[in-house]
Amino acid sequence: MRARRRDRLRYWFESTMDRGTPALIGWLGLGSVALIAVITMGVVLLTNEDTEANGGWAGVAWMSLLRTLDPGTMGGDDGSPLFLGLMLAVTLGGVFIVSALIGVLTTGLNHRLQFLRKGRSRIIERGHIVVLGWSEQIFTVVEELVEANQSERRSCVVVLADHDKVDMEEQIRTRVRVTGRTQIICRSGNPLKQADLELVSPDTARAVMVLPSFSSESDTTVIKTLLILNNRPWPTGRPPFVAAVMDSGNLAAARLAAGESGLVVDADDLAVRLVVQSHRQSGLSAVCNELLSFFGNEIYIRHEPALIGSTYGEALARYDLGVPIGLRTKDGRVVLNPAGSTVVAADDSMILVAEDDVLIRLADAPVRTVESAIAGATAWRREPDRTLMIGWNSRAAKIIDLLDQFVQSGSHLDVAAPDRPDAPGSGPALMNLTLGHRTCRPTSRVSLEALGPGDYQHILVLADESVDPELADNRTLVTLLHLRDIEEALGDPYSIVSEMNNDSNREVAQVTKADDFIVSSKLICLLLTQLVENPQLHEVLTTLLDPAGSEIYLKPADQYLQAGKEANFATVIEAALRRGETAIGYRHGRDRNTAPSYGVRLNPPKDTALTLGHDDHIIVLAESE
Repeated sequence: MRARRRDRLRYWFESTMDRGTPALIGWLGLGSVALIAVITMGVVLLTNEDTEANGGWAGVAWMSLLRTLDPGTMGGDDGSPLFLGLMLAVTLGGVFIVSALIGVLTTGLNHRLQFLRKGRSRIIERGHIVVLGWSEQIFTVVEELVEANQSERRSCVVVLADHDKVDMEEQIRTRVRVTGRTQIICRSGNPLKQADLELVSPDTARAVMVLPSFSSESDTTVIKTLLILNNRPWPTGRPPFVAAVMDSGNLAAARLAAGESGLVVDADDLAVRLVVQSHRQSGLSAVCNELLSFFGNEIYIRHEPALIGSTYGEALARYDLGVPIGLRTKDGRVVLNPAGSTVVAADDSMILVAEDDVLIRLADAPVRTVESAIAGATAWRREPDRTLMIGWNSRAAKIIDLLDQFVQSGSHLDVAAPDRPDAPGSGPALMNLTLGHRTCRPTSRVSLEALGPGDYQHILVLADESVDPELADNRTLVTLLHLRDIEEALGDPYSIVSEMNNDSNREVAQVTKADDFIVSSKLICLLLTQLVENPQLHEVLTTLLDPAGSEIYLKPADQYLQAGKEANFATVIEAALRRGETAIGYRHGRDRNTAPSYGVRLNPPKDTALTLGHDDHIIVLAESE
């Protein structure tokens, strides 16, 4: 059946109306022209005297236009009744058209504002950092990136997540109050959709971070996001991708998905290593937190021509600001805490701990050391110990296996949990540990006392993964309070290291006076942020966290300086060098429960008077004991 011409015209009209606000404005403008033309023609044809009195047809057209736009203009008109009637007609038509135009403009503007509030417009930026995903740690990431770019004239961080744009911006504005010169832009979209990914202009980005959600599906989302990034066309070259996986078993797949330009962190392995190392030396998480944060001291790589031909031991004494911790060779190989006799080659770069790259400075002359304050070499042997691990989660079996590699033969570990845990592969393969199991309700004072915590030197409290992270932290807090009260009653101190999910709960938990808190999610995001700003640090940080090489240790200060004798940090560096170690700071025992540094002082002035006692520790890079 053929459509009638009337139907075709109606369909054409409706199609143009569907094009939105511009089409509506166009039709109203066309209607205005038609109305003015009809009225002008009527006045010219029907009222000759009024036409001549008002300047001919051009004057009448101008009058009609003014009355269309402003109804009040007609109030001063004179002329014949027909002329006044035609002016009234154009005025009434103008009232309708202008009212409709105002309505169309208001509606169109509201629609545009709603569209902008949805965060669906594509950004036009260059050299920005893209963060894909949303979690509680987004505020830590943004805060660190703001601090890292303080010296820049302008920087930009773009967040793409499947959340409301306005809500994301409001939360960031509330939690990160000072953004300085860094612009924070949020876009609402799914990072797993290619079309949404284009909203953040990844082609012109400086780096892309895939933020883990720390949920059961986090790795699946991260791997798919990396696949999408790796397989999309990059006309101007791809920026580095930085991501983390929660399960070590997914690491190989994630690195394959990320491609050559991707840096993937094994968050599970990092968390396990921090728990085990902190069990052996409290305060490690505070040191790692500062090194990985842009607040305080961090790690830099710097070529220093003046040191070429010097030995590493000589270079340790050459810096006025900054503490060397190793060398990076021309081929990218990283050597931390090399032998003091290692010669700095022409293409080598120094790896240093410093407060800022602009604050790294060579000294005019080495600081004088206090030879009489250096402690004599003493043999220090770690004895077998007894450890109590309260709770069980997905990392517990790995913690047991790694702990077995570090403790002395004859050490004992008891696992206390509501149900007997299933740790396949741990028991029979243990070389240095004897493993036992105890039944315990961690939040029960009676149940904890029945364990006899006074019989142990170290206690680990693991986070419960079977409940909400906030509830798990609440339960951990109760357990820590019971343990600390039991310890005070016994008068037999033991170290307590605990996992926490949220860093805000760490501050609340300070009342328990636990020796250390491991907030792995925050440390992982700090690590990712460091790699986003400087991908060259990947090899340095990987080597630093590798148990096969030199690691961070907090050792008793009286092994380096005679207790109570005044010296300086240059003397500490020299004492550590004689032991084949690199000193980077110290920790005051009296401040170990005082936030935010918990007694840790990295890269202190080398010439300032320093007196340390038996409760203090020296922070060094050293080979495994």
